Amino acid sequence: MTRTFDPTRQPEADFSLVQRQLSQGYDGHFLLVDSAVLHEKVRRFKEAMPRVHPHFAVKCNPDPGILAELYKAGAGFEIASPAELALCQAMGVPAAEVYYSNPMRAREAVEVAAKAGLQWFVIDSVSEMRKIVALKPDASFYLRLHTSNEGSVNPLSEKFGVFEEEVADMVREAVRLGADLAGATFHAGSQCLNPDNWRTGIEAAVQAFAQMRAAGLKPRLLNLGGGFPVEYASPVPTIKDIGLVINEALRAVPDEVRVMAEPGRYLVSDSTYLVCRVIGTTVRRGHPWAYLDAGLYNGLLETTTGITFNMASSRQGELVPWTIAGPTCDSLDICNRSQPLPHNLQEGDFIYVHNVGAYSNACSGHFNGFDLPKIMVV
Repeated sequence: MTRTFDPTRQPEADFSLVQRQLSQGYDGHFLLVDSAVLHEKVRRFKEAMPRVHPHFAVKCNPDPGILAELYKAGAGFEIASPAELALCQAMGVPAAEVYYSNPMRAREAVEVAAKAGLQWFVIDSVSEMRKIVALKPDASFYLRLHTSNEGSVNPLSEKFGVFEEEVADMVREAVRLGADLAGATFHAGSQCLNPDNWRTGIEAAVQAFAQMRAAGLKPRLLNLGGGFPVEYASPVPTIKDIGLVINEALRAVPDEVRVMAEPGRYLVSDSTYLVCRVIGTTVRRGHPWAYLDAGLYNGLLETTTGITFNMASSRQGELVPWTIAGPTCDSLDICNRSQPLPHNLQEGDFIYVHNVGAYSNACSGHFNGFDLPKIMVV
């Protein structure tokens, strides 16, 4: 599907595709994915940062149809498990184009990756380096650095990352093992609103590279991680703005170092509508509540992490704040306590949730026996 997008605005999924699908009937909530937006987001990413190769974070949305479109658009892939590796293999993605960016893996997972021919593994501990070297002596490693996540909606710096004072120990152990420690990576934080995080991350990587070279190692990979934001209910730095910061910082990185990144949310979020329905309404202490056939467990988990989605209704009327809840019996299944929707919202009305392609079906389950959202890539 070919479409022309306004370069001054964020690309949006074509709502007429939703209307066309609903004209055929409705049998439960679904995700409608506009493939043209997927291609446009890959194009914009590459245009903003010509030196940076995008490798989609499969965990963000592992739907095979979405992965196939991103691959056609020119994206590579980053994985965190054997199951995600299998998805890439099913598409015929060469092992050399897949990067294993989960810093702590089961021994069996490493064996699967080694057998498949993966070359690059992230590490942030001596124990993991030793484990992989024992299973795949010729593996190449990139070091996960602990860097600032200030200004991101969801900081990701607690669970992983080598602190500055620990880099030397990692380098020494690589030399002792004869390991190919040849790269560095970091994560700016999920939905990062502070472009400077990428600058500080690149500077930290440059310093790590200097220590590697001094020990006789040959750095040749810089992975900028993910965190590239999308616009939900409020403006965010554009990919062009972030690209200006990154491109300037990359001037300190030698040309022989390959530069890649792991965009997830940025590539898929804007492409998708979640279409669901009101299954009931009530008023509690004067405040209206609407219960949907989709909630935290089947499409909207990210509402618990600071993400506020735009929602629209098929009904017209004065907008008032509603509490939005999912269909399960879990009291945690509340998506928003002040969602603007028409005051006269009723059972049976459709709700259209914008920009929900990231961490929606990927983070869904069958809790209480409710279905996962169906996925339609058009």
